[in-house]
Amino acid sequence: MSSSEFTALFLFCTAMSFSPGPNTTLSAALAANLGLKRALRFCLAVPTGWTLVMAASGLGLGALVTGIPVLRWAVTLGGVGYMLWLAWKLGRSSSLAQADTRRLNVSFWQGVGLQFLNIKAWMLALTLTAGWVLNTGGQPSANPGERLVIICGVMVCFAFSSNFTYALAGSVLRNWLSQGKRLLWFNRGLALVLLATAMWMLTV
Repeated sequence: MSSSEFTALFLFCTAMSFSPGPNTTLSAALAANLGLKRALRFCLAVPTGWTLVMAASGLGLGALVTGIPVLRWAVTLGGVGYMLWLAWKLGRSSSLAQADTRRLNVSFWQGVGLQFLNIKAWMLALTLTAGWVLNTGGQPSANPGERLVIICGVMVCFAFSSNFTYALAGSVLRNWLSQGKRLLWFNRGLALVLLATAMWMLTV
């Protein structure tokens, strides 16, 4: 991979990974409600799941998911439903004590599975596959397997660092949010972000 390709990949991954979305929103919410340690497993689940999505896309599954309307809608509606459920749970948590009753608990495997229900993730993986894995400088790539490994490695770093950054921000606010109704409004704000993301997914 040339330096210009890698620079373009770096900039693309930065913009996509650090922009607010379901993963970063959940990372911040979990850390604010449950602490950084409890949010860390979700921060690890995101790159794990995303790498599996990227590998599947590189093997052709991404084009299948986005190209067949029934599969595309199944993924989209599954993701929308899951995010609405998370938004509902998040919007009901008004204190750290309530959060600790496992209302907001998202397991590692739920975090991995969420990546497969995120149509944005499939479209991003398909873009990377078409633009960086299968092509180089407008020509078919001679080493797609090697390029797929490089891209997966880059995305693992970005997926973890972006979610950990949001989780760190959430954990820093944890003590401040524990006073009065601050946590309730914080959670409702993040629930609205999840709701808006879910509605956006229905339009892509």
